[in-house]
Amino acid sequence: MTGAGTLWAPWRMEYILGPKAGECVFCAAASPGADRERLVLCRGDTALAVLNRYPYVAGHFLVLPRRHVAALEELTAEEAAELWALLVRVKGAVERLMRPQGYNIGFNLGAAAGAGIADHLHLHGVPRWAGDTNFMPLLGGTVVIPQHLTDTYDALVPLLGGGVGGSPARE
Repeated sequence: MTGAGTLWAPWRMEYILGPKAGECVFCAAASPGADRERLVLCRGDTALAVLNRYPYVAGHFLVLPRRHVAALEELTAEEAAELWALLVRVKGAVERLMRPQGYNIGFNLGAAAGAGIADHLHLHGVPRWAGDTNFMPLLGGTVVIPQHLTDTYDALVPLLGGGVGGSPARE
């Protein structure tokens, strides 16, 4: 786009140039350790919540089963219940931190439905504000995220504490 300014997204270069693991990124996040690096917000017995590394807006999080499954029908009752409990828990922390005016919450099931990682089920929690879809995505195909992911992570983790739905992420 001619005359456009420069937007910086420094975390993208790490992904573009960095080594690519053969393992599913969600399975890697589910394994112990490196929670801040993997943006793991909190863990339960069968599920976990992470910040989306390529968010639509600030605070965009994902809730996923620890087990590598692609379909809702493959979830156990325990996994389904914990996905929902973690969704509610992280949504509450996002509420307190960012005070969104609404949310988009849902699954993209299959590549045709927009799932970037179709073989590991994940639930999106996308906080929304009036006017957050502005001229940038419409004209420039660019999303403006006003806060670095690790800053959002560092602000959310203390709000998640222990309790129902598992423990907060730990290094």
